[in-house]
Amino acid sequence: MKTLHEWLADCLDHGRALGRSPAQLRTVRFQSLAFLRWLRDAHQVTTADRLRREHLDAWTKHLAARRTAKGLPLKPSSVNRQIESVRGLLHWLAVRGVVPAALAAALAYVHEPQLLPTSVLPHAQVKKLAAKIDTTSAEGVRDRAMIELLYSSGVRAAELLGLDVADVDLANATALVMGKGRKQRVVPIGKTALRLVTSYLRGVRPFLARDAAERALWLNHAGRRLRYAVLLRRLHAHADRLDLPVTVTPHTFRRSCTTELIRGGANLWHVKELLGHEHLDTLQHYA
Repeated sequence: MKTLHEWLADCLDHGRALGRSPAQLRTVRFQSLAFLRWLRDAHQVTTADRLRREHLDAWTKHLAARRTAKGLPLKPSSVNRQIESVRGLLHWLAVRGVVPAALAAALAYVHEPQLLPTSVLPHAQVKKLAAKIDTTSAEGVRDRAMIELLYSSGVRAAELLGLDVADVDLANATALVMGKGRKQRVVPIGKTALRLVTSYLRGVRPFLARDAAERALWLNHAGRRLRYAVLLRRLHAHADRLDLPVTVTPHTFRRSCTTELIRGGANLWHVKELLGHEHLDTLQHYA
């Protein structure tokens, strides 16, 4: 009999065959493995035939009791992302007759209150943060260009880091990004971002590149595609030099871009299209 870990591997293979994004599959794998480890350690459940609804109820209570490094409970959105991954796995198993169909439906999402966006920087603070970056180094030029692009276009971190050189059209000041669900969209590049991206492409990237076949736009010191952990670490290092009221992450610039657009009277439908959202409801708490 297959273990739940083996079924998860099959589920991920199926997702790859359907063209799911690598980032999405990594998230599903990470969160599903955490659930399977908890099942094994807390209830000695390793196969699908032993999985019961009471295990799912106990897991949701376990998530509610978890605390962050700062001693705070997990945000409802964080809990729901974990539930979404596990529900997806259970639904995939149910379609194949491995578990009852009612099992996936029994795993309910938690309520997410519609709060005002957090971790938002005013325009002046974003520009101050960007201006403080030392651009006498290759990494500094790269970091500032990335921040300006994040802020001017509102792209997600995964969309930024997934860019290839060929995706950037300097002549038309646009970039072709791959969004959620592997949906492509074209985003504009602001004047400041365009100037810095151009400088990076022409004056810095050639020195970072080690392999002529490497297509990635943003490179690390080894000449390979920059990873999220490095981007986050660099942002924290730059933000720590300033007394900012929020913890800065790549998503801070997406939220700040959205806030400035709506504050400036931008059409909500156009903002939705720019950001790659499915529904206008996503922007309600901004409005």
